[in-house]
Amino acid sequence: MTGRPREVTEVHTRLSRCALGVDDSRSFWSHADEATNVSAQRAFDEYWFGARSLTRIEVLLTNMRARFSAFPSALAVLHRWHYMSPDARRAICHWHLQLTDPLYRRFTGSYLVERRSGPRPEVTRDLVVGWVGQHGRGRWTMSMRIQFASKLLSAAYSAALVTSNRDPRPVGLPRVPDEALEYLMYLLRETEFEGSLLDNPYVRSVGLEGAILEERLRGLPGLAFRRQGDLIDFGIATCGYGPTSTSAVTSRVWRELFCEPSPVPTDSPARGACRAAPRSHRRRWPAHQHDAQLPLRDPAVPPAR
Repeated sequence: MTGRPREVTEVHTRLSRCALGVDDSRSFWSHADEATNVSAQRAFDEYWFGARSLTRIEVLLTNMRARFSAFPSALAVLHRWHYMSPDARRAICHWHLQLTDPLYRRFTGSYLVERRSGPRPEVTRDLVVGWVGQHGRGRWTMSMRIQFASKLLSAAYSAALVTSNRDPRPVGLPRVPDEALEYLMYLLRETEFEGSLLDNPYVRSVGLEGAILEERLRGLPGLAFRRQGDLIDFGIATCGYGPTSTSAVTSRVWRELFCEPSPVPTDSPARGACRAAPRSHRRRWPAHQHDAQLPLRDPAVPPAR
């Protein structure tokens, strides 16, 4: 036992009562952080989820706790990440649902990937019902399989992994902003999961594999990714603070959350630029290994300026 968060492996049916829930997720992490004692009554009284009944809020909180509170460092980041694009929100909700629902993870990280690369990149509800029958619990009735298949398709549609809510449903690829991909890399770094940082259902589900993924990683401002043979280098970029004209607001917030400020003078021309950490500060791991953890700076502590 390491005490680190880990992906869920036991099949459950929470998805049948709460699908992707992008707006509900955003509301949850905007109010809650890793130290907040969340109760359904408090969320009801403070209208966290709008005019929902107390019973429905209890269901939502059960799912939100499983998806986000189980990853306290990530929840602390989400709580402070105020300027998140819709594409980033959608991708992050998708990955957290994958982490905490093994059937959704297998459906989006394997089945839809296979369908997307096949001769007919589309799915139907009947196909998914059959898939659920093969991979779900053996005692599920046909009505339960149909309901769960509908929820899988609904969540995939919300995540832009399928592009229609009517059969046949073309399999698509969502937009994944750089800040969302950075978030995933840091999240997986502190999570026990099957696979490696370069080969896992989380990146596969959004079409990031092989050379495409590595090229995207090399361009991330919060990482200094390099690969040589079987060795990968996830050097942590250090970021100065001050005026900058090269990053969107979301990227600046992300770097403030995860990057230590660079020790350069205020009037230095390099201040505000994101640079790779010195070689002595980098870590190298074999490409198949993800047990070492990238250190996350405590988001509750304001960066030195």
